[in-house]
Amino acid sequence: MSRGRRALAVLVAVLVAVVCTVAAWAPVAWAQPSSDWNRLVDGVVVLFRHANAPGTGDPPNFKLDDCSTQRNLDEAGRAQARRIGEQFRAHGVTVGAVLTSQWCRAQDTAELAFPGQRRDEPAFNSFFGRPDQRERQIREATALILRWRGPGVMVVTTHQVNVTALARIDPVSGEGVIVRGTPNGIDVLGRLSP
Repeated sequence: MSRGRRALAVLVAVLVAVVCTVAAWAPVAWAQPSSDWNRLVDGVVVLFRHANAPGTGDPPNFKLDDCSTQRNLDEAGRAQARRIGEQFRAHGVTVGAVLTSQWCRAQDTAELAFPGQRRDEPAFNSFFGRPDQRERQIREATALILRWRGPGVMVVTTHQVNVTALARIDPVSGEGVIVRGTPNGIDVLGRLSP
């Protein structure tokens, strides 16, 4: 490789490293205008992956009715959940129903975002590590989404595996995927960044 090409390769590598570093540190704010907020109209559903809860899965022998045995929201996750609700209110979005997985991190996300509106719905429970539950839960969750017509938006707090199975999107913690039930299944209309 010539000296000039080597210098160009080094320059490109440095620029890529700078861009990646800046992108990694750039704050993402809920308050930024998003064209997808205008898609939150009567009859749509927002599938949220629960807010930030460090780790993956749950500890061995966790109990659904004992939050101390589960992976839970950290302080950043609790703040993230509160911001979700604040942004719905700031954008004037009418929330007609809030369904949640029975896992504590999903329930806490829903309760912090939409106090007093949460209703547990086992169809949105995590099936991570429980593949025998997947098909039944997806069928039940899909039926709930297809039936929703409002009034308002139905918010669901669930898990990455559920959102990915229903919407074919791999969300980050606290991200929402806007969907609508149609005669052909579930259509993705947009996303709400955490």
